[in-house]
Amino acid sequence: MGIFLLRRLFGAVLVMFAVATLVFFMLRIVPGDPIAAMLADAGGPDEIAAMKRKMGLDQPVIVQYFKWFANMAQGDLGSSIYGSRQPVTQILLEALPRTLSLALIGFVIAIAIGVPAGIISAMKRNTPTDTAVSLFAFLGLSMPDFWLAILLIIVFAANLQWLPAIGYVPMSEGLWAWFSHLILPSIAVGTAFSAIIARMIRSSLLEVLRADYMRTAASKGLPVRALMLNHAFPNAMIPVITVIGIAFALLISGAVVVENVFAIKGLGRVLIGGILNRDYPVVQGAVLVVSAFFVFSNLLVDILYGVIDPRIRLS
Repeated sequence: MGIFLLRRLFGAVLVMFAVATLVFFMLRIVPGDPIAAMLADAGGPDEIAAMKRKMGLDQPVIVQYFKWFANMAQGDLGSSIYGSRQPVTQILLEALPRTLSLALIGFVIAIAIGVPAGIISAMKRNTPTDTAVSLFAFLGLSMPDFWLAILLIIVFAANLQWLPAIGYVPMSEGLWAWFSHLILPSIAVGTAFSAIIARMIRSSLLEVLRADYMRTAASKGLPVRALMLNHAFPNAMIPVITVIGIAFALLISGAVVVENVFAIKGLGRVLIGGILNRDYPVVQGAVLVVSAFFVFSNLLVDILYGVIDPRIRLS
């Protein structure tokens, strides 16, 4: 187990290094000059050249890369090119709690809806209940998250006035104030993933229920509850765990549209803003954070494989 974790951690470092390197050079391949775009009509060639020297963008790309990498190794991700040149670390630390809060609540909603729905659908196969769950999954996968977000705002914020429509409030200003601002966006991002999880659990359980050992256990007179919880569900969870791990990582990086609808300046909005402005340090720092979450999710999934199914040896 220890050797497995060390190998995976080493591989994770290599993956993040490769992603950061790729993003660094791809940003500089894209046509356009971020300094010229930032100064617009207010700067001539001399002003643009002076700003590039100040920010170190006049040096060869390979020199810029090694300087950035050396600073990153010391925990310095640089400063934003735009505005007051705010440190990238500070920008990410401000945005990350908002995205994590949204992703965690959305993840809980997805699990709370998707897991019971999938189990019930498998147990009630080819019944009206199964049809209803399948219809929910179809609608959840078909609805764009921004459309659902707007619908939730119209119903629960504008008409009923039960919940706030936009914005984010830190937990330090009150638990309910924080939670109430995240209920609607979390439902918007969690619905589609709950549908995916429900469909995956249903298909996995149906496959397990057709296995010979399940028929043997049923012939021994075991109750349906014991069959599902002790035999079927653990053996059906391997593919489900994979989907759940990917879903959490996607929630971290993929809630950009919903964050824009609810005016939450999270990690997604920071990343998109950095890309549009060609703010090199911000994009590179945000991609590193997103990559870290994907790598961590995959590592956690691999560990859970061995916990759920002892036949899988992590070595």
